[in-house]
Amino acid sequence: MKISAALPAWSIAAPILAWLLLAGLALGAGDLLGVAYTILLVIGLFAGVLAAVFHAEIVAHKVGEPYGTLVLAVAVTAIEVALIVSLMLAGGEATSGLARDTVFAAVMIILNGMVGLCLLAGAERHGEQKFGLYGVSASLATLAAISVLTMVLPNYTTTTPGPVYSSSQLGFIAVVSIVLYGTFVLVQTVRHRDYFLPERAAENEDVHAPPPPAKMAWISAGLLLACLASVVLLAKSLSPTLEAAVAAMGAPKALVGIIIATVVLLPEGIAAYQAARANRLQTSLNLALGSALASIGLTIPAVAIVSLATGWTLSLGIDVKSTVLLLLSLMVATLSLGTGRTTVMQGTVHLVIFAVYLFTTIVP
Repeated sequence: MKISAALPAWSIAAPILAWLLLAGLALGAGDLLGVAYTILLVIGLFAGVLAAVFHAEIVAHKVGEPYGTLVLAVAVTAIEVALIVSLMLAGGEATSGLARDTVFAAVMIILNGMVGLCLLAGAERHGEQKFGLYGVSASLATLAAISVLTMVLPNYTTTTPGPVYSSSQLGFIAVVSIVLYGTFVLVQTVRHRDYFLPERAAENEDVHAPPPPAKMAWISAGLLLACLASVVLLAKSLSPTLEAAVAAMGAPKALVGIIIATVVLLPEGIAAYQAARANRLQTSLNLALGSALASIGLTIPAVAIVSLATGWTLSLGIDVKSTVLLLLSLMVATLSLGTGRTTVMQGTVHLVIFAVYLFTTIVP
């Protein structure tokens, strides 16, 4: 990311707009304008998400590695946890599976939708693309382990009937998730950082761009907090409308999780797509797989802590259909990314699986 001398106007205007919309909502503008104001709230939510990620990148570039990598992941995961908790507070016990649906949706969107689109777009423009095997292999191994432990194993434990972990099991899995993700971050940023660097990193001027001034970084940190808070409140305000719209469509509640995951992953998806089009597939895969790991590796522990503290039931186990799709996705990703080279074939396969996932969610 290139750092300019000043923050772009939109990154400052976005949180201001979001808070103005929240103020209008408190003053009754929502009742007065109806659907039109709901559309404005949705625009404010997306603007807040994009601005939060932008300011997280500014702060990350300032603090440098290894901490810089964590800033964006923590910021995005904070948004995801905030959205999940907000909807759970609004929906009560009926939303006990929302965290599972959102995390599963995030994994499927990334492994099939995001990776498939990046592979297809990159191969369409550049023919065959190359990437480093070691980094991608480490990412997939960690993702496979943490996905199965958090979303498949709960169906087969016997202390409590599935798809629910007992309190001790939930606490243990939360710790395991943190250990796996923490070890991955250590490998990615310190111990084996070269595994995740593009072959032409030395030619990329963004890698060597000077860090932003301290004043800009502090301003971005403040705006980041403002964006995250606005996203939480906007999500809570929109949750009844979102659930009502899904119910009116006659679609399963799992669609709510897909919508949340899509909102959270949109910035990383755009960045990964642009990297693939620029023939930087290694960077694209780092963004995509790193987002999946952060999503599941940090969201599950955070929601588990909330569940244990409040006594909420947290349903984590996915159904048989979802298990088949998850295992198929992991197997195909291992095969398609196991040679260090990709073509349009791999991209097409991933996108077809993603289409099947979306269709069978709406028409189970």
